[in-house]
Amino acid sequence: MAKIALMFPGQGTQRVGMGRDLYNKYLKAREIIDIAGDELKNIIFNGPEEVLKLSKYVQPAIFTVSMAAFEVFKELYDISVNDFVVAAGHSLGEYSALCAAGFFSFRDGLAMVKARGEFIQKASEENPGTMAAIIGLKKSVVECICKQVSNFGVCEPVNFNSPEQIVVAGSLLSVNKAIKLATIAGATKCIILNVSGPFHSSLMTSAADDMSRELEKYIFNVPSFGVFTNCDALLTTDELSVKKKLIKQINNPVKWDDIISNIIAADFDVFVEIGSGRVLSGLLKRIDISKKVLNIEDSMSLQKTLLELNRYETSR
Repeated sequence: MAKIALMFPGQGTQRVGMGRDLYNKYLKAREIIDIAGDELKNIIFNGPEEVLKLSKYVQPAIFTVSMAAFEVFKELYDISVNDFVVAAGHSLGEYSALCAAGFFSFRDGLAMVKARGEFIQKASEENPGTMAAIIGLKKSVVECICKQVSNFGVCEPVNFNSPEQIVVAGSLLSVNKAIKLATIAGATKCIILNVSGPFHSSLMTSAADDMSRELEKYIFNVPSFGVFTNCDALLTTDELSVKKKLIKQINNPVKWDDIISNIIAADFDVFVEIGSGRVLSGLLKRIDISKKVLNIEDSMSLQKTLLELNRYETSR
């Protein structure tokens, strides 16, 4: 049996209409998206984009679409063998990974993610800022640039996505200054991200404090399989430690590069991205081009993934 690592995307991967194809064709997807409610469903399917991108909407939207895709996949492919499945989610996607593993129900996860989105939206309004992906520079260079622009406001490396793709977050002025310095330093590309705040930076501390109080309302379960967590890149199966990690990830960097490296080191040989877009598939290829990577975001990609997994199983 293939050893499968499930990957769940985070904020910035959204698009108006995501999940509609699965909703129209699979009962499991309809059940999940209908639970999310008519208002959110309408925003997911019809936008407008400027509303969908707001944290208080986009976070439950991405979580809902990811879980709808996962439930359809789970119904059609047996992923119940503990030793052969792990999961990881990028930033917000960590909630999808934890829900898929069984740490909490979809309804509880949706409530948590809605609260998280509201807290982050509030923190973003109190401390406006942005995020930018810097491509082609090493970690030490990006860290140095962030220190150089600190006089203009907060600017911190917050997503270590691959060896040479690092996202910085902070005030609009400081991030723009960092982009200029990164370009001078030889960055191949700098991209302002489609997000509404400086996520994972110290400007999100108030959101982390709010989330700490929110998570006290929930009881987590023993999971079916482990999840590699953002804040430390370690495999987590302990339901008691997960809450602390979910709080910490709000205002600390996402160690995605280390997560993927640790999954590969554990001999997982097939990666399946579940949810909107193929951002994580692209990052995986930057880390290890030899690994097999599939995705599920609509009925066509779902059927292709199921076919590829069956072929992979019979060829081993």
